[in-house]
Amino acid sequence: MTGSGTFFERLASLTTRADSFDAQLYAPAPDDWLLAVTDVESSTRAVEQGRYQLVNLAGAAGIAAVKNACRGTEVPFLFGGDGAVVLIPPEHVAAARAALAATCSFVVAAYGMKLRAGAMTVGEIRRHGCDVRVARYEPSPGNCFGLFLGGGAQLVERAIKGREPAIPMAHVEIPADPAAGTPDLTGLSCRWSPLKSVRGKMVSIIVTGARDPRAVYDRIVAIADPEGAGINPVRPETLTAKWPPRTLVLEARSRGGRLPLALRVALLALETLLVWIVIKRNRPVGPFDPTRYKNEMARNLDFSKYDDTLAMVIDCQEDRIAAIRAYLDEPCARGELSYGIHLSDSALMTCLVESATEHRHVHFIDGDAGGYTQAAKELKQRVAAQPDARREVALAAAGR
Repeated sequence: MTGSGTFFERLASLTTRADSFDAQLYAPAPDDWLLAVTDVESSTRAVEQGRYQLVNLAGAAGIAAVKNACRGTEVPFLFGGDGAVVLIPPEHVAAARAALAATCSFVVAAYGMKLRAGAMTVGEIRRHGCDVRVARYEPSPGNCFGLFLGGGAQLVERAIKGREPAIPMAHVEIPADPAAGTPDLTGLSCRWSPLKSVRGKMVSIIVTGARDPRAVYDRIVAIADPEGAGINPVRPETLTAKWPPRTLVLEARSRGGRLPLALRVALLALETLLVWIVIKRNRPVGPFDPTRYKNEMARNLDFSKYDDTLAMVIDCQEDRIAAIRAYLDEPCARGELSYGIHLSDSALMTCLVESATEHRHVHFIDGDAGGYTQAAKELKQRVAAQPDARREVALAAAGR
């Protein structure tokens, strides 16, 4: 493959979260790539109704659909709890648009939710005064996430919500299309039990507007884990497979195909039962090693960062949460940043598995009971009384 289609594949890989804060490691995306954003409408209400796992699945569905539509080409993507950001190479734009239209239709039919989707080319985004700069975060070989700077993702998100006066919603929207058929969501699953905190609480944090996000990130980690014991919400010892998976029927529906749904459910039930037995026995079977797979899962986690927004889920001792809030309260009171925090006893993991035996799988983490969505709700409440200019910036970032 030649031309701009190899843009993301050519980027140097960042292997640590600390690298993600260095703007010099981000490269400008080509003008002819398409930046797509998805967002679950009324996600806060859905979370309050106890449908947070479906919100996460809907948020990740757009990533799965576009990745499968662009099979053979690496695309940068970022999970946001109730939505996603995906950057699409020009040769796959038509297929990716169709996949997103089908996904929006599928989410309504399968999850009972509305998934908004919209897209703009990078060149068009630049004509509106924003940019799209991209970094390649690769926690293990072959498993990549995208990180974004430049305001482009926020611009598209505002536009699909009708909050960008200069850009009509109809200009960017990718509407649901029932005629597009079932999207290919192969690899998307949620088969693991909620991940229980081993330190106290799972803390979902969103910080926006900080001049130095790296300093904020470092300080939060230092407060949460001064001993260096680790704050990773995923630990091999807490990974417990569940059978049958709670999302068995939803996963069967997402696979599509011509087989009747009942048969798809039965086949998937058998497949997941075999996998559950292998994981339960914790012994290698052929090329699949459960121990290695769990260790990889603890590394191949998303780390959400774009523009001035920092989002993270950490496992933290309860007596240190107040100290984190106290640290953030001071710059927040000075108008230097805004933040939201949500606490839960566990975290949820949504998986995108290309090949478990070839070590190609990534995992999206959110706090249980709607971690990111609830943290964003708190952030919005906190900034409601701020001056107009700062309020607009903060609310746009919190719209994730």
